[in-house]
Amino acid sequence: MAQLIVRTAGESHGPAIVALVEGLPAGLAVDRAAIDADLARRQGGYGRGGRQQIEKDRVEILSGLRRGRTLPGPMVLVIRNRDSRLDEAGEVSRPRPGHADLAGAIGFLEPDMRNILERASARETAGRVAAGAVAKMLLAEFGAEVMACVIRIGPVAAEAPADLAERRRRRDASDLCTPDPEAEKAMKAAIDAARDAGDTLGGVIECVATGLPPGLGTHTQWTGKLDGRLARAVMSIQAVKGVEIGLGFAAAARPGSQVHDAIGYDAKARGRATLGFVRPTNNAGGLEGGMTNGQPVVLRAAMKPISTLKRPLASINLKTKKGEEASYERSDICAVAAAAVIVEAAVATELAGAMIEKFGGDSLRQMKDAYEVWRRAAQEL
Repeated sequence: MAQLIVRTAGESHGPAIVALVEGLPAGLAVDRAAIDADLARRQGGYGRGGRQQIEKDRVEILSGLRRGRTLPGPMVLVIRNRDSRLDEAGEVSRPRPGHADLAGAIGFLEPDMRNILERASARETAGRVAAGAVAKMLLAEFGAEVMACVIRIGPVAAEAPADLAERRRRRDASDLCTPDPEAEKAMKAAIDAARDAGDTLGGVIECVATGLPPGLGTHTQWTGKLDGRLARAVMSIQAVKGVEIGLGFAAAARPGSQVHDAIGYDAKARGRATLGFVRPTNNAGGLEGGMTNGQPVVLRAAMKPISTLKRPLASINLKTKKGEEASYERSDICAVAAAAVIVEAAVATELAGAMIEKFGGDSLRQMKDAYEVWRRAAQEL
């Protein structure tokens, strides 16, 4: 079975962040400028720290591409670090509550927590965003699109328009990746207040994927269920502490009659995704039984506040075991806008992987041929 595999390497202050992408079909057109645009979006957002003023992320493609199209074989994406001082960076002996510092020190028997935090850092996600940009290019070949935006920062909630084109337009005009200009003002005020208090803020991201064919994923084995795979991909993003699909936790408070999406059929609505099957609601978030059902996939991620605080919490010195304030590393006040770009990339990568598994061949041409054979057969049901 064809499979898309994305792995990353590199440290926050090492020479570079690297993404190894295996399993892409040959012949896919890759737009480097689009990758760089997503990398720039990841570095943006109101409330970011000084590191974003140093790094100007650009992708280098070291293998897997010729004349703008993928070759058979792995693709290697590299994002160089300007702030590359790994060997000179100081030792860290006071773990930050909420970070990987202490757990990593114990697990890897590393008294210098610099050796943990450099890889645990969200700087690693630059590689995932670059790979996710390529995944979005593959999805676009089949009429599918993935978009994420911020719907909450701290106590401030945003309203997102139902029309996805308008949602995208508003999001792209926002410093906080939110589609609600009025909420954005209150969000910025909340971030300013957190900065003044030496504190940080988290938030909620909503990701919507449209144009996906029904039947991606599988019900046959728990490891292949697409909702579980998406949840894992998004939960693996640094600082994400919760993922819900569709109604999510709200479904637990409603009776089944107010949760499940009734099924209808409208021949006029037959398209690449719906195949004519229509629903008045999308409480399932486009996933049933571990598979896409033709409706938009809707996923939300809850991001906790950044662990590094300007006014540190109580901690200990790992060497002396005596109480001290936690270490302070240059950090953001709020990185929810950046996390939205990462969530978008993670979801796109997982969905592209599901497309490759179902329709994959050695080339994009083979993949499209297999898709058309399946689509014609599905329309005969």
